[in-house]
Amino acid sequence: MAEKSLNSLPRDVRALYTKGNEALARENIDYAIDLFNRVLVREPGFYECRKALRIAQLRRSASSGRGFFKKMISGASSSPLVAKGQLALHTDPAAALQIAEQVLNNDPNSSAAHRLIVDAATTLQLPRTAVLSLELLAKFSPRDKDVAIKLANALAEIGEARHGERVLIEMCRLFPRDSELAQALKDVSARKTLDEGGYEALADGSGSYRDILKDKEEAISLEQENRQVKTDDVAARLIGEYEARLSKEPNDPKLLRSLAELHTQKNQFDAALGYYDRLKKTSLGSDASLDCAIAETVARKYDWQISQLDPAAPDSAEQTAALQAEKRAYQLAECRKRVERFPTDLQFRFELGQLYFEAGNTAEAIQEFQKAQNNPHKRIAAMNLLGQCFARRKATCDLAVRTFQNALKEKPVFDEEKKELIYNLGCVLESMGKKEEAMEQFKLIYEVDIGYKDVMAKVSAFFSAQE
Repeated sequence: MAEKSLNSLPRDVRALYTKGNEALARENIDYAIDLFNRVLVREPGFYECRKALRIAQLRRSASSGRGFFKKMISGASSSPLVAKGQLALHTDPAAALQIAEQVLNNDPNSSAAHRLIVDAATTLQLPRTAVLSLELLAKFSPRDKDVAIKLANALAEIGEARHGERVLIEMCRLFPRDSELAQALKDVSARKTLDEGGYEALADGSGSYRDILKDKEEAISLEQENRQVKTDDVAARLIGEYEARLSKEPNDPKLLRSLAELHTQKNQFDAALGYYDRLKKTSLGSDASLDCAIAETVARKYDWQISQLDPAAPDSAEQTAALQAEKRAYQLAECRKRVERFPTDLQFRFELGQLYFEAGNTAEAIQEFQKAQNNPHKRIAAMNLLGQCFARRKATCDLAVRTFQNALKEKPVFDEEKKELIYNLGCVLESMGKKEEAMEQFKLIYEVDIGYKDVMAKVSAFFSAQE
């Protein structure tokens, strides 16, 4: 299915769309939403109408002043619709789009509905429709790597590869060692080169190889600059070039950040942190991603120091343990600072909860996970870890059971995350002496993945005891 323009639509559909726009202009929002939905039922590929519908939905939501309680009720009532849409996705993706819009009519910020639209639009080959929802998802969760990759690829598909490249460059700065992001950036950059480098013109006979090769040296330099994993000689050359430019532009944030990243790659961590310190004094000093990059650099410094220890030395184990303890203490302190600076960023809350959990600070971890579960993209992961926190204490095992059960209600797909939830629920029930209930959970996994952890041993031991 191709996306359609207004002129390609039947006359009666064009008339409905025009009436919808007129209603929207008069602030008759409910009528406009009804008209736009009727158009999209007929023509799901009409992007301009979907964009207008989204404006109307958001405008109605903003004017309604819905409080938290109403939003909670709306979210609960939309769950069956989302589940219905997920079922329709494989057999009738156009119907899945309609179902998602029903949810968005009441809650235009529903992440589940936008994800459903992305999946359906991708199946129907409606990339601009996918971009419309992906941009909102990226706004809701700016640190979601999966959303960023999908957005970048969709942008490249509609001829906006340069925009997609920028999306991934920013995400790579947040997660500098993520190989999946690095590969995605490489792919989108290649797509941008094809779009902008004259290859399409060459293919249709209107261009020439001379056009492509005329700036070959500059192209090589740019390619080396954008490459995520640079060889030492390339990194050294770029450092020299950037430092020469920095002498003329001493406060250029892009140069300072690039130098910090290059020195980090060469394990010159003190130099990298020096550039980050200078960057903190620029207009980007309050950027949360900068704090994350500094913390990541310090953590890499600790890892590098550990790797340099002589394993044959008599005090190797003690030195390793001491450096690991210092690293954990540093990460915890820095994450606390980020949470204090950005108390509403639920991603940071989740990361702080993880650090507390790993350190064995169960009470503190519980507090952070209880807040982090309000992040729709970390909700299940936060509930999983929250349940594990409760399971550490015998007095709260019943809370662990309830937490795992609630998380499982929100996991229709039997993936690795669901298996882990079921396994953890089984383990808690087992620790409470509820062996038969625990075995029901383990058997759910046994049925689909006999090799998962020690499920086979648990099930076999249970049945052996019954003989």
